[in-house]
Amino acid sequence: MKSPLLETLPLGFPWVTADPFLFCVHHNDAYPAGNEHLGPAASLAGRNLGQDFEGKDGWNMYHGEVVPGFPGHPHRGFETVTMVRKGLIDHSDSLGAAARFGHGDVQWLTAGAGVVHSEMFPLVDASRPNPTELFQIWLNLPAEDKLAPPHFSMLWGQDIPRVAFTDDAGRRTEVTVAAGELEGRRAPPPPPRSWAARPDTDVAIWTLRFEAGAAWTLPPAANPRANRTLYFFEGDGLKVADQLIRSHQALVVRSDVAVRLEAVGGACEVLMLQGRPIGEPVVQYGPFVMNSRAEIQQAFNDYQRTSFGGWPWRSGDPVHPREEGRFARHADGRIERPSR
Repeated sequence: MKSPLLETLPLGFPWVTADPFLFCVHHNDAYPAGNEHLGPAASLAGRNLGQDFEGKDGWNMYHGEVVPGFPGHPHRGFETVTMVRKGLIDHSDSLGAAARFGHGDVQWLTAGAGVVHSEMFPLVDASRPNPTELFQIWLNLPAEDKLAPPHFSMLWGQDIPRVAFTDDAGRRTEVTVAAGELEGRRAPPPPPRSWAARPDTDVAIWTLRFEAGAAWTLPPAANPRANRTLYFFEGDGLKVADQLIRSHQALVVRSDVAVRLEAVGGACEVLMLQGRPIGEPVVQYGPFVMNSRAEIQQAFNDYQRTSFGGWPWRSGDPVHPREEGRFARHADGRIERPSR
């Protein structure tokens, strides 16, 4: 029988993706305790502030100079999906929306016609380390939706399904369903103009956590045309059908067949990205993803002219007060707070 494993690719920075996905990066930073400004209570000497991606001491400042993270920057033509596994993110955008989220929450932002947002990593605990781990995923938009109105959504961790399976040996696998459906459990709805909101695109964003030795069979995708990539990013070994993978890699697998997965040598974790390809030309320049060079130039012109609505915040890297809990304030003023 033909192997369901089609290709293996090294995990770089960012991770390689397949249509309809554009980009995926795994941030995993062992931040120290926070100072009075919610930045690291540690010396920043020797860091290339504003462009710190070197991982010195196990963490990065990224584009932040006081607080780690990504100060205000524009996007057009796609969506960002930010899945926070540890730590917190403070979001602010040109729509006037703001949020603090983390600990299993997912933020889904349709950039569409254009939005500016900042994503800062506040180190709110002054007495102990502030580990921060997240995935940021870029999901493309088809041509007809590239200029859709921007839309900000929060998917709170308490509402995201976690589906548990136990194999014949009693070992457990848990699947977190941030997008898509598994065993009748459906993720919270994505933004209305998302490629994932269409019923026939079969977009799925799952994380799989295997106990040591646990085995689970990944079911076929609903749409056999879907691209499916497994990112083996944590653990000693993963068996895919009859092939043992020892190094952390991106694994392109068939979506039209079931695939047996087994953790070998210890617990392991996998991110899965799946979806029917859009199949349109992709022209990317920095933070803009369109279908032609002319549209990219128009994006630059529009941003220079309008700033995509301007920036209503006092600084380019705003953070919320230390004592603020998780919340979302939408552009219309509506406020959400998770119940836990």
